[in-house]
Amino acid sequence: MRAVLGIRRWRHNPVCRATDRHEAWTALVALLLMLLAAPLLGWKIGSLTDDTLQRTVRAQHERLRPTAAVVVRPASSTSRFTRDPETTATEGPLRTSVVAVWRAPDGTARTGTVSTESAKTAPGARIRIWTDGRGDPATRPLDTSTARTHAVLAGTGAALLAGGLTETARRLAVWRMMQRRYARLDRAWAEVGPDWGRTGTGS
Repeated sequence: MRAVLGIRRWRHNPVCRATDRHEAWTALVALLLMLLAAPLLGWKIGSLTDDTLQRTVRAQHERLRPTAAVVVRPASSTSRFTRDPETTATEGPLRTSVVAVWRAPDGTARTGTVSTESAKTAPGARIRIWTDGRGDPATRPLDTSTARTHAVLAGTGAALLAGGLTETARRLAVWRMMQRRYARLDRAWAEVGPDWGRTGTGS
């Protein structure tokens, strides 16, 4: 930020080096990219991600449907890893495995092991499960709010990544400028150094 403010201060400064101006302009460009381009990129990535996920939500809800099932008995074992994929990342409630019976779309009875987050899992309790078009158990579909949260996180991550890459590029450019500055100083000193302090050399 100091380098950016120095553009105006150094414009008419007789001791200002070209590298100082280049460094200031590099900082200004990087600042504009981080303030304008990075948020715009994040918004674009978030918007595209949201569109994709919302299409996935609609497709899943068209393919899957909620079905009422009746608990027959508890399953042989319930693992703490038996969680719905959408709730695992957010530490959702533990899903209990039970043996249940339900009806497929064609009216035939189906029996199988399903997972539920319902607290009522005693035999005879009614629970809701998700099934596909054939009546087979399926994972709960993605909901709209979860999809939007993922999109926001994707956009925010893209904006932060773009800002970080911009700052990294700025630091690399400034480092290269300093290396060239030091190289020129070394060459200049190599030319005048041997005559430093000698009478009549003008040094």
